[in-house]
Amino acid sequence: MATLQSSLSNAAYKIQTPQKLFITLNCKKTRNLIFSNKRNFRKQSTSVKCSAIPSLYPEIRETDEEHSCEDTRPINEIWRELHGCNNWEGLLDPMNSHLRNEIIRYGEMAQACYDSFDFDPDSKYCGTCKYQGAHFFERLGMADRGYTLTRYLYATSNINLPNFFQKSRLSSIWSQHANWMGYVAVATDEEEIRRLGRRDIVIAWRGTVTYLEWIHDLKDILHPAHFRNDPSIKIESGFFDLYTTKENTCKYCAYSAREQVLAEIRRIKHRYPGENLSITITGHSLGAALALLSAYDIAEVELNVVDDGITTTKIPITVFSFSGPRVGNLKFKERCDELGIKVLRVINTHDKVPRVPGIITNEKFQYQRYIEEAISFPWSYAHVGVELALDHTHSPFLKNTNDIRCSHNLEAHLHLVDGYHGKDRRFCLVNKRDIALVNKSCDFLKSDYGVPPFWWQDEHKGMVRSSEGRWMLPERPRIEELPPDTAHHFEQVIKYAKTKLHLL
Repeated sequence: MATLQSSLSNAAYKIQTPQKLFITLNCKKTRNLIFSNKRNFRKQSTSVKCSAIPSLYPEIRETDEEHSCEDTRPINEIWRELHGCNNWEGLLDPMNSHLRNEIIRYGEMAQACYDSFDFDPDSKYCGTCKYQGAHFFERLGMADRGYTLTRYLYATSNINLPNFFQKSRLSSIWSQHANWMGYVAVATDEEEIRRLGRRDIVIAWRGTVTYLEWIHDLKDILHPAHFRNDPSIKIESGFFDLYTTKENTCKYCAYSAREQVLAEIRRIKHRYPGENLSITITGHSLGAALALLSAYDIAEVELNVVDDGITTTKIPITVFSFSGPRVGNLKFKERCDELGIKVLRVINTHDKVPRVPGIITNEKFQYQRYIEEAISFPWSYAHVGVELALDHTHSPFLKNTNDIRCSHNLEAHLHLVDGYHGKDRRFCLVNKRDIALVNKSCDFLKSDYGVPPFWWQDEHKGMVRSSEGRWMLPERPRIEELPPDTAHHFEQVIKYAKTKLHLL
């Protein structure tokens, strides 16, 4: 009997052991990871949470205690540090645990612009958001974030960036001129407001879903910003047009993206008088350029200034930028610094987008100021803010590829943030963020993990079966238009700016 029990015990050990895979990765910067056999099975739902899609592989958890140390201070006490009041000094190397979470949180808000965007040219709704504002976060599995979407943002496609916009092949479509560009949201959950230490206003800008074709459309021409009486402050003309152009014949872009943003921020600001507010702007790729441009605009017209007649304070403006190009010249950068705009630029060192425009003259050139001021060199650009440079070759989960879409991908950036601990420190995932998310819109994960590439899509591409048994694309609820008080709020912003600041 003892022999039989021993044999059964050994057999059980042999069966159980392969389920607990101890993998030693032969990488200088990576040590042991445990892949646990524990799985969480959830009921099927039409809602998918961005950061918790059921894994196709075992859960990852870190075994080395080297990276287990976390910042135990509550966020509501240090949120200003996390949002750059000290230019993130001492928070990036080593990476502060709260800051990592904040970067990922705002990155997922930018990613939501991609996940909810209809870019199917065979749909008459191509170029819109697939979800109504009231259900936006719920449909994306982000209802627990504590934010309420207050306004959608639109822009006209009648500009010099044709490859940025998505248009339907059909003759009968929702708009001939407009594209959905992003959204404005505000923290409304009281528990979340207490956790954050303030009521946070978020502006999220959509990047390009046609990938990098828009880069080739950039004319590399600088245009005076015209947001103040200083023509030496210049912005790349394509970004300027996208932000300021409107189409009077279209009800979705009868106001420019600029007018929509400024009007909505003023409306929210006046809705919560006397409260502690913050303005956080995020975006990826071309959306990152719009994030910086709108941050500069808000600060330049002093929309973030609160004057109660006794004291004057400023609402902090922070930009969490992902894979963003350069936006303006050196004068633009210096003015952003003067205005107190805090920018954290998250980039992949192998991504080409952050290197343009300004290949010839940029912030790395020691004589940039002389060239820009003395000879008015027309192709001088400078990045704004603090750079967090990541390297996708440090992740043991990603494969070597020459596909430039992978190094530019936003989900890949968030994956790298999750495993980043500082320069020359090994890559270790600490938030258990599902690596399957990396392959939502690219083919970047190693095939060992069994995650198909480009897997993010609507079930049946949005087709449903009618009561008669026919498959059809259902009609969507009325697309949300611009609010009727947009003109009033924007006029008040400009009136204040002209009175106090003598702006154009």
